[in-house]
Amino acid sequence: MIKEILDYFNPVDYLGIWLTITFVLAFIVSFLSFPTILFVAHEKHLMDEPGERSMHSTKIPTLGGIGIFLSIVVVITTIGALLDTKILLLLLGGLTLLFFLGLKDDLLILSPKKKFVGQLIAAGLLMIFTDTRISSLHGLLDIYILPYWVSVIFTLFVYLLIINAFNLIDGIDGLAGSLGLFASAMFAIVFISAKDVSMATISIALIGALVPFLRLNFSRNHKIFMGDTGSMLVGFLIAFFAVRFIGSSQSMDYSQYYKSAPILALSFVFFPLLDTLRIFLFRMFILKKSPFEADNNHLHHKFLQLGFSHIQTTGWVVAINGVLVMITYWCSDWDIHVQLFTLIASGVALYSIFFIYNWIKRVKLNSKISQIALRVSEQLNIF
Repeated sequence: MIKEILDYFNPVDYLGIWLTITFVLAFIVSFLSFPTILFVAHEKHLMDEPGERSMHSTKIPTLGGIGIFLSIVVVITTIGALLDTKILLLLLGGLTLLFFLGLKDDLLILSPKKKFVGQLIAAGLLMIFTDTRISSLHGLLDIYILPYWVSVIFTLFVYLLIINAFNLIDGIDGLAGSLGLFASAMFAIVFISAKDVSMATISIALIGALVPFLRLNFSRNHKIFMGDTGSMLVGFLIAFFAVRFIGSSQSMDYSQYYKSAPILALSFVFFPLLDTLRIFLFRMFILKKSPFEADNNHLHHKFLQLGFSHIQTTGWVVAINGVLVMITYWCSDWDIHVQLFTLIASGVALYSIFFIYNWIKRVKLNSKISQIALRVSEQLNIF
């Protein structure tokens, strides 16, 4: 009887129920796994030691990525059987490879070269065997169809860029997890509208996995970090969503996102990419050092220096990114170059507004101090 039901069951016909089950399943697995992860981390002293760049003063477990990984694995290996099993199997393989690489880096130390190689292999296998890649820029820079090898290289670059962008922003409480949840929610919306049930399922599963993690990531008494394990897994999934969304939208002329998919996908991950570009340029041309050398010059560090808390910084960053998505969606019928310019100009302006306001306040304060000093000097000269 069960076999007959499954043979005729189509998740598209019950999408709301299907995605609710997906979220609940991922949430429960994540929620139940974290107490055990925290216990083992404390018992075995698998903690992050606070250093010069640390935003915390106590030892904190860095194994949050394990709970995220387990949730996605359970979803793929259970209800994933009714979806596109080929692509989910390869996705699971890539996630497993990155999971063990990230776990080794969290527990010991893994060289950046080995991490890059692992990321390339995970992305390459998924791309080659499923042919999920960005095959066109849809007129951006007057480039349309990309030659196969150019498409492969460019897609691999997108994977590396997004994976490492999420790794770089994982510097304060909640930021990487919240942006990962936000991007997953945005991709879930476009996948649902496109009836791409397999991708909608995984994006909803990632949301379900991240919610219990964020509860602990923001906690004071039971705090846990996602570590390299979590940031690479989240970055890899978001990169895969972006590539899948752009590739599938551009292969169908009737898609509602045909004219805007690349810019819309960029808006979903705007802050991680903006911060990565900014920090690389700043390190190379201003500090004259390796772009891979860690420091406290990220945008989230600058927010903290303005007096924002971790929660406030994360909240403002995600909120501004949400505004950028709305702006991009609003102008999705415009020329693609105008869309790109509007997104970049709006993003830079909105993320700079706090710093410009603070600079104006300092200028006014310095001006008042100078006026007071001048008046005092004039009074002293009288005597």
